[in-house]
Amino acid sequence: MFIISLTYTAPVDVLDGHLADHRAWLDQGIADGWLLLAGRREPRTGGILLARGDRAAIEAKAATDPFVVNGAARAEVIEFHPVRAAAGVDLDSLLA
Repeated sequence: MFIISLTYTAPVDVLDGHLADHRAWLDQGIADGWLLLAGRREPRTGGILLARGDRAAIEAKAATDPFVVNGAARAEVIEFHPVRAAAGVDLDSLLA
């Protein structure tokens, strides 16, 4: 699993101009099964996404995010190894 960390590099009004395309990209990633979870978008800093697949494929997909393509954000792919979940959280069902 991987975390895609998006760091915004443009003002909020520029980001908002690409928001509809970004949301469509998120929806397509979830429908295709490689994107598992989209974290909260912080208006001034960025957001996180949880993805599965091989690293090269995830990096290639992250590069197609409309925010990244248009220079409004930078994406960093970070390997994530969930070792233990909080009590009462079933990661398998959460990520299924």
